[in-house]
Amino acid sequence: MNDANPALAPGTRLENYLISNKLGGGGFSIVYLAKEEESGEQVAIKEYMPRKLAYRGEDGCSIHPLDDKAAESFAHGRRLFFQEANTLASIKHPNIINVQNFIQANGTIYMVMEYVKGVNLLDYIRRHKGGLSEKFLYHVFIPLLDGLKLIHDKGLLHMDIKPANIHLRPGGSPVLLDFGAVHEMQQSRKYQPGQVLTLGFSPVEQSTAGGYVGPWTDIYAIGATMRACIEGVSPPPAEQRRMDENTMKPAADAFKKGYSKNLLAAIDWAMEIDPMYRPQSVDELLDTLNASRTQAGESEPAGESMLDRLANSLSWIRGGSR
Repeated sequence: MNDANPALAPGTRLENYLISNKLGGGGFSIVYLAKEEESGEQVAIKEYMPRKLAYRGEDGCSIHPLDDKAAESFAHGRRLFFQEANTLASIKHPNIINVQNFIQANGTIYMVMEYVKGVNLLDYIRRHKGGLSEKFLYHVFIPLLDGLKLIHDKGLLHMDIKPANIHLRPGGSPVLLDFGAVHEMQQSRKYQPGQVLTLGFSPVEQSTAGGYVGPWTDIYAIGATMRACIEGVSPPPAEQRRMDENTMKPAADAFKKGYSKNLLAAIDWAMEIDPMYRPQSVDELLDTLNASRTQAGESEPAGESMLDRLANSLSWIRGGSR
């Protein structure tokens, strides 16, 4: 058993891809930078590797369940991972990560994705300690919502939107990542799937028995992520907010000195505790944000693209300070 170094070694071959190095990962997967041999194109490869259920074999490649008890959970997770790869491969949108291929090898599944240069939104928020501009919020979240609309139109829910799952390309164009928690929309309010929960970004219906998840569930997470861009920290957990309504000051009151009231009202609307009081579709929130942007004078000027202007505000491109 090779627990000390569970990642694939540089130079490992996966069909026509060569692993360059490990980029990151979590408890259920490892992400690598790799190169397609014939074209030389760089790609990101995500490997299903649940550390609590499996181990890397002595050959440095194969993955095996820890024991018979873990085997069923490992196999179930592998099926979900394969489902994620299939789901993403069928969705093509400039603001959704592009899955190019998937590979079954070494007893597990590998998802081959475009390699997106830039910076993770969570890292960007931490670097600037929040305070990201209203212009930044419009230019990141309106395209992101357009991608999310396509996901919903296909009858799917992302269910794990948060700053760590949003990447910013050079120039600021956002990319929605990590569809490991994706679920099909259900028609019955009695349905309650087991969910990945992220405190501060998951609404109450994700953790409540009998909670009815829908587009409004992803919308809460969008609102919470927008608030984090302003405040610099994760919002308090939704369950805590439900028990104590004074846990979190409304954005319209907390940030009124630096942002338009319409933008802050949209964030508060998206973050309503009761899902019935939130926007019920992405279109509702998009319409509100577009109207707010127009009223704030942030509409697109002729001859100047969103990316041209964002390139000036995303200081990590030049290495300067905000």
